[in-house]
Amino acid sequence: MNHRNSIIFFSLVCLLLMGISLPSCHRRTAPQPVETHRDTIYPLGFCTDSFDLVEGTLRSGEIFTGLMQRLGLDARQAQELAMASDSVFDMRRLRAGNRWQAYYEADTNAVGDIRYLVYEQDKVHLTVFQCKEPFAAWKVEKPVETVRKAADVTIRTSLWNDMVAADVSPQLIVQLSEIYAWTVDFFTLQPGDRFRVLYDEDHCDGEVIGIHAVDYAIFSRDTTEIPAVRFHNAEGVDQYWRETGESLKKAFLKAPLKYTRISSGFSYHRKHPVYGYTRAHTAVDYAAPTGTPVMSIGDGTVISKGWGGGGGNTVKIRHNSVYTTAYLHLSRYAAGLKVGDHVRQGDVIGYVGMTGTATGPHLDFRVWKNGSPVNPLTLESPDADPIAADSLPALDSVARLFRATLDTLTAVSDSVRLENAAVR
Repeated sequence: MNHRNSIIFFSLVCLLLMGISLPSCHRRTAPQPVETHRDTIYPLGFCTDSFDLVEGTLRSGEIFTGLMQRLGLDARQAQELAMASDSVFDMRRLRAGNRWQAYYEADTNAVGDIRYLVYEQDKVHLTVFQCKEPFAAWKVEKPVETVRKAADVTIRTSLWNDMVAADVSPQLIVQLSEIYAWTVDFFTLQPGDRFRVLYDEDHCDGEVIGIHAVDYAIFSRDTTEIPAVRFHNAEGVDQYWRETGESLKKAFLKAPLKYTRISSGFSYHRKHPVYGYTRAHTAVDYAAPTGTPVMSIGDGTVISKGWGGGGGNTVKIRHNSVYTTAYLHLSRYAAGLKVGDHVRQGDVIGYVGMTGTATGPHLDFRVWKNGSPVNPLTLESPDADPIAADSLPALDSVARLFRATLDTLTAVSDSVRLENAAVR
């Protein structure tokens, strides 16, 4: 064996010993689903600057394979990508209108050169699809920053408008309406009413994405103040309390549905909007869009469910030996609801509609006390149990800290606002 042949033989032996196989154009590895992924290139797992970007939204009725074919894959590739991704992303969670970003090989117009698709489930959660073999998918979460905030809003026109004017996210209204659901009627707020709030706000990409938590709030009307302190109860669950230990929770909610408006009040002499004659209206009508969830104002038992003539679809609930409530003109009932069911305060029992005799979608809400109709807006609800006595010192300390923080942040915000006004 000459010297040249010896070198070739020795090289082949080394390759075999190292376990290296020669490539074959006939051999192909089936795509494997990838369930998890650790980003090695922040933030999506690949270098976005290396690709051309095309953005869009998912069309109504569009499925994943249809989207991928629209973006350049053939039918087989689209199906294989879907199969490789099914352990990471449920294709049934695609929603029309959600945004996507498609990344293509730079400086090419060739169809099929898509490399990655990024689908946004929401502002924070994304799924990245690798559109070339080996097909794969992984999840990405954008970083969320929690910012300590203070709000001080005095009502002049409406809570919504005044929140916006004060540069406060209107999402805070939902939180406040839940905290004060038992003590403040949001349908009858008046000019001069004031909310001061200490809360944490979640931001992503410079946008407000939600209210993380409200720690402390004060509702003021004239000389009356109602503070709300977030503090755990005996079971370790966060609840809102007055600074003296009384729970803000009551036996009954102030209203059976979310923030809207009153279209007709409780009266014994009201001109009927359909029939034209004067008759008693021992109820409160809440105007709201069809489909708005309607909640039981307290724990109780469903004693009737069905057609109520002019009242349309109606649910009636007995709460105890004293109080009974009814919910009329429902478009439909909560799934599975039946007579005899025990419902809890805040459980959805139906949805706003205009069944029966009605000129528009609304909820006709009625309350009886010892069999006699009473005005829901003036109903006095008994308090829930107060905080345990041995928790009072800790509650007091937390409340003092929150109030001091709220005062400090409010003062800083006022100072900044004054400086900005002076500059303008």
